[in-house]
Amino acid sequence: MGTVGSRELSWDGCVNIRDLGGLGRMRRGAVVRMEAPTRLSAQGWAAAWAYGVRTIVDLRHQDECEPDLAERPAGIALTRVPLDPEAGTPFHERWSKIDNLASPLYFPALLAEHPETIVAAVRAVANAAPGCVVIHCAGGKDRTGILSLVLLTLAEAGPEEIIADYLRTFDCMKPRFDELGARDQLTAVTETLASHGTSIEASLTSTITSLAMPDFLLENGLNSDELSALRARLTA
Repeated sequence: MGTVGSRELSWDGCVNIRDLGGLGRMRRGAVVRMEAPTRLSAQGWAAAWAYGVRTIVDLRHQDECEPDLAERPAGIALTRVPLDPEAGTPFHERWSKIDNLASPLYFPALLAEHPETIVAAVRAVANAAPGCVVIHCAGGKDRTGILSLVLLTLAEAGPEEIIADYLRTFDCMKPRFDELGARDQLTAVTETLASHGTSIEASLTSTITSLAMPDFLLENGLNSDELSALRARLTA
């Protein structure tokens, strides 16, 4: 199945893959978070298939996407739900200057100003065909992070669990950033939040504790049938 440890998965070609099962009441095999699966080899895709993946929810805009290294199994469906507002929109222009939409600092603003994008992504998970759902963006950190936060909060995971899961991406993705010659991303994000008088942990805790679930989803367009389907998928 390609399992390493309790939640981390080893699918050849990618480095940042975790099952959200085991956090709160989230069940194993419901949702896996990862970076873009572009680098998965044929062996990596075979491992994803064997793990039960049947749907991928891609949180990127179309213009961010690159061809896959290897062919995806025909039975894995793709749903694209861009999570961040497009470049050129007031939201994107404002937050590009603050944190480049690459830290937990912008999570509360996205939830407040564009809840429809979050709910659309949640709906894609709820309505997916039977099987495991993979959620991903580019690096599997922030867009994937906020969707994971919402799903895990619904599944009654605590702030410490959600924060530890978010922070794990920095370690997992370090080889990729090293390849690019980029500075240490944990240091960069920590410094950004410090310049705004907060920290990764404090920012995420504030977002999690202020997120009323399932009210947030229902008040922003998810219907009761979709909520029931989502809960059955995540926690049955």
